[in-house]
Amino acid sequence: MEPVTLHTERLELSLPVEADVDAIFEACQDAGIQRFTPVPHPYERSHAEKFVAQVPQDWEAGKNLTWGIHEQGALVGTIGMYRLDDMGNGEIGFWMAPSARGGGRLVEAANAVIGWSFATDGLDLTRIEWRAVVGNVASAKVARTLGFRYEGLLRQSLVNAKHRDDGWIAALLRTDDRMPQPWPVLED
Repeated sequence: MEPVTLHTERLELSLPVEADVDAIFEACQDAGIQRFTPVPHPYERSHAEKFVAQVPQDWEAGKNLTWGIHEQGALVGTIGMYRLDDMGNGEIGFWMAPSARGGGRLVEAANAVIGWSFATDGLDLTRIEWRAVVGNVASAKVARTLGFRYEGLLRQSLVNAKHRDDGWIAALLRTDDRMPQPWPVLED
């Protein structure tokens, strides 16, 4: 599959490139990214270099599609569709650099990725899952805002470099209206 560049009002979603390595390395020093995502720990600059080199290969294989979220040319996060299968399913994943959190950038980027992923001239998916470590309330609030429906708890299902954790799971179907729904694990 050829990489696709997506644009929103403020953002460009495109392949991360060598010029993004320092921004990726710096962002992945964040304790929250290290705790709630599967990045290596400790995260070294060589990890960012390998990540940037791997992304085009993953696009070519068509199974894991990652975009760098760029604002005014600077990488502020990553987002992707992962675990794509032949049955019309995928999983969204994302992180934002601490300096770029807030302001709706992640929701804006995710809406672009979701729209393209459901489109018949995009991935033509039927179902997109979201998973997060129990307690990752910020990610859960983003998913809820995007219209994902909370589906439950996956015991000890999420593994990163240091932890095996229970996970929350939610999903969005192509036919869903994308309006926020109540989530029993979010109190506000």
